[in-house]
Amino acid sequence: MMIFMLAAAMTIAMLIATAFGVHQEAQQVRFDDRKNKFDRFGPR
Repeated sequence: MMIFMLAAAMTIAMLIATAFGVHQEAQQVRFDDRKNKFDRFGPR
């Protein structure tokens, strides 16, 4: 029973870490897109 609880806790932790990583990546993409949009010399 303890192994199943540890496996469930690890699964939940991995899902949270994945969601956090995806959120950070999306913010970085939005930031880069906004930066390139207002860069008067065009995208790099």
